[in-house]
Amino acid sequence: MPDAKTAPNIANAEALKKMYADMLLIRRFEERSGQLYGMGLIGGFCHLYIGQEAVVVGMQAATRPEDQVITAYRDHGHMLATGMDPNGVMAELTGRSGGYSRGKGGSMHMFSSDKKFYGGHGIVGAQVPLGTGLAFANKYRGNKGVCLTYFGDGASNQGQVYESFNMAELWKLPVVYIIENNQYAMGTSVNRSSALTDFSKRGSSFNIPGVQVDGMDVEAVEAAGREAMEYCRAGKGPIILEMKTYRYRGHSMSDPAKYRSKEEVAEVREKRDPIDHFASKLIQRGVATDADLKAMDSAIKARVIAAADFATSSPEPAIEELYTDITV
Repeated sequence: MPDAKTAPNIANAEALKKMYADMLLIRRFEERSGQLYGMGLIGGFCHLYIGQEAVVVGMQAATRPEDQVITAYRDHGHMLATGMDPNGVMAELTGRSGGYSRGKGGSMHMFSSDKKFYGGHGIVGAQVPLGTGLAFANKYRGNKGVCLTYFGDGASNQGQVYESFNMAELWKLPVVYIIENNQYAMGTSVNRSSALTDFSKRGSSFNIPGVQVDGMDVEAVEAAGREAMEYCRAGKGPIILEMKTYRYRGHSMSDPAKYRSKEEVAEVREKRDPIDHFASKLIQRGVATDADLKAMDSAIKARVIAAADFATSSPEPAIEELYTDITV
């Protein structure tokens, strides 16, 4: 059984296996995305989520249908965790008409109102006031929805973040600010770019409570997320969750990540990988066998290959799409 530190609320085996499958889908999808980018089939920027899968999967496991998600540009994992179709996500990455934004948004700008996913935003920190606005709408409508607003350690230094904090606490808005602290703001270590490296305290001057969470442990994330969302639903206002996580790849596909050693990345992979360590837990608890997990991986790989095939065989947007979705 899990120890008291993780205190997971998900008890049945199927739910645990779903969390594992969701993390694995994100990992395999991102690996394939990296391959397609290297082949020139994905243009523009592409920021991979490899290593951070436990954060979004754990948080999503704690949500209700009325909750929303908004994030920055390292967003593929968030899309998949909300239930968006891998075919549509991959088609958007490759700029095809079958994508969620009909091939015009690319990696950083796709949305799904059905899944209550509101982007994908390319401007650093821009999603934070937008997420605060979504929370304001929830309170105005009285629907008990909570907006999960994700941003990184680098965006935490943006001024608009603190303006949002002030309004959210002043009006007691139901928003969970999730700081994905992956240790590097682009290529700069948090120790060299942030005067206060405990990001859970970033809301203290606004009376916003914060909690540090092991973002490499999906059960710890789920437990913290559930508590945070209940705090918001109770009308107590916003809360901050600092997810201590790590990205294995560079900031984007064009970043060789020479600002850190290969040994550092290898050590995190060996000692803290969220998928490998959760797999070991599932086997130890008798939730799944090694054969079960291998079969799951094979099925997910086939699903990702099918998504890539769907994307690369889909047509590019028609020329008429140049004139749609334009406000004049």
